Amino acid sequence: MAEKKILVVDYDAKSLASLGKLLKANKFRIITAADGRAGYEAFQSEKPDLVILEAILPKIHGFDLTRKISQESQGRVPVVLVTGLYKGPKYRQEALSGLGAAEYFEKPFDPAVFIAAIKRLVHDEDEIDEDLPGSDAVIEALSRRDRSHGGAARAEAKPAHKGQRP
Repeated sequence: MAEKKILVVDYDAKSLASLGKLLKANKFRIITAADGRAGYEAFQSEKPDLVILEAILPKIHGFDLTRKISQESQGRVPVVLVTGLYKGPKYRQEALSGLGAAEYFEKPFDPAVFIAAIKRLVHDEDEIDEDLPGSDAVIEALSRRDRSHGGAARAEAKPAHKGQRP
């Protein structure tokens, strides 16, 4: 597995340093930002494999940034939200289903569980990329299938519904 690039966004320098140290010890390349706007700019320019955000961020709130990154990457870049304030199943559910976060951790969290989740998320991304055929292979397979069925796909005749013309 190639070294994965992780963007860590946190307003607290101490938290940023401890997360960076934990991730570097597990062979991840780290990019940091101290507010939501800088985090979004780093996301656009650095193209990280995964983003870790503190929920409370100045300039762009962590929830808004999670939604923005999830939408713009179409879910291809996992976002992990960490928070010391928004605790409980209500916030977790909203982050995972409503905002598009891939994971949600409440501070303080177990570093081993956190790293396992990060590794799973970046590994899942590798598996998806490796399992999917390229667009040329898909086009070729469809072309072969089309030729073997005698040309253009034939529309199946369906009976008209009552009251409708065929």
